[in-house]
Amino acid sequence: MTTLPSLLEAPVLLLAMPQVLDPYFHKSVVLLIHHDEEGSFGFIINRPTGIRVAEILGGMEIPWSGDPAAVTFFGGPVQPQLGSVLCPGLPPEVPAEDFAGVELAPGVTVTQHVGDLQMLADAAPLDFRLILGYAGWGNGQLIDEIQRNDWLIAPPSHELIFRTDSEALWEAALRSVGVDPVALPAWSRPGSGDAN
Repeated sequence: MTTLPSLLEAPVLLLAMPQVLDPYFHKSVVLLIHHDEEGSFGFIINRPTGIRVAEILGGMEIPWSGDPAAVTFFGGPVQPQLGSVLCPGLPPEVPAEDFAGVELAPGVTVTQHVGDLQMLADAAPLDFRLILGYAGWGNGQLIDEIQRNDWLIAPPSHELIFRTDSEALWEAALRSVGVDPVALPAWSRPGSGDAN
């Protein structure tokens, strides 16, 4: 018999179920990038911040060659000053031997190295996510939440992570595993005034 912990192997997408009312995680989609007996962490990928990528990079004296309207994403409440980059892989102009990023899944690469950030900012790939902060769970915490049905697990895909509008991502990810979001019970966040 297979146990739940052995089924949870990063990378996966964690889809918050409607009963998760914490404002950080309500209807969130988390790209889980690490899970072991010590804990788990990943990035919320459907929370744009409104802070422009060019503003963050400008503060680091890194010129941004991409879309001037590109915004950063809130990755989670832990270390919000920590930046990470998600991209589909290396742009052709970035030499592989100079890149320290790690491929999580086909078409999904992560890096936290400033040198990589400089190369990617110059190459300005279309599918680029600068994520601030991360979501973390202590030993056994995430498994407990999954067993409580707070999270649904879905496979990551380039299409969901990079090509799906952040407002539509939660519903699209649910549909990718055969769940109709309309069929889920409605819950509301305290003080939100809505049942969605």
